[in-house]
Amino acid sequence: MSANSNTEAAVRVQPENAGPDAISPKNWRRSKLVALVEFVLIGLIFYADHRKWIPFSKTPELLLLGWVSLRLRGLRWCDVGLVHYRSWARTRTLALGLGLGVLIETFQLTVTQPILSRLLGSQPDLELFQILTGNWKMTALFIALSWTLAAFGEEMFWRGYLLNRIADVVGQTRAGWVVSLVIVSVVFGFAHEYQGLTGLIEESLAGLYLGVMYLATRRNLSVPILAHGVSNTIDMVLIYLGKMPGV
Repeated sequence: MSANSNTEAAVRVQPENAGPDAISPKNWRRSKLVALVEFVLIGLIFYADHRKWIPFSKTPELLLLGWVSLRLRGLRWCDVGLVHYRSWARTRTLALGLGLGVLIETFQLTVTQPILSRLLGSQPDLELFQILTGNWKMTALFIALSWTLAAFGEEMFWRGYLLNRIADVVGQTRAGWVVSLVIVSVVFGFAHEYQGLTGLIEESLAGLYLGVMYLATRRNLSVPILAHGVSNTIDMVLIYLGKMPGV
């Protein structure tokens, strides 16, 4: 993302982020009430997913909620870091996204997963993905889904929308971004509760890495999207080969 595009995005979101001193107390309270309603709706989507009322994935519903929220506030996805597709092909963006994806996956497989498995006495529960072992057609399908629903959809919602939305509420200061990052990472982990406690903690850490990546690249969503997709692809290939712990 260019410096000019970052500047333009900052100008566009300034009224939202300016805080109570820049707008009337009435409008400030209304803004916080709207945010509270959004968070309640997110909770309801999680509940519906937990009760199996949502088929396959809750990501489309969460992404739709994020899109509606942005539109109602006069913002677009580019205001939270979705760059033009041509920017994805830049060497630096590709190198960061692909390299960090490999780094995250390597760190999980060789450090965090063994440590958590030893402490908690169990591997992440990946029974849902057993159908991929030795089945290249299902593996190809799941890789495609991991790049669309997981890498693109989840990063758009969790980092693009929710991380920014919580920071809007608590304040876009350094401390505010840290609070938002921790909250979003923990909730991201709970979104993977089907993987058991080990998987939940591991996914919370993955959410933390992706969030730091997003903020460190001046809120460029393409980098965590690429990293997320690469990490998931490695997982799918290992599961296909029967080499993934927990399957």
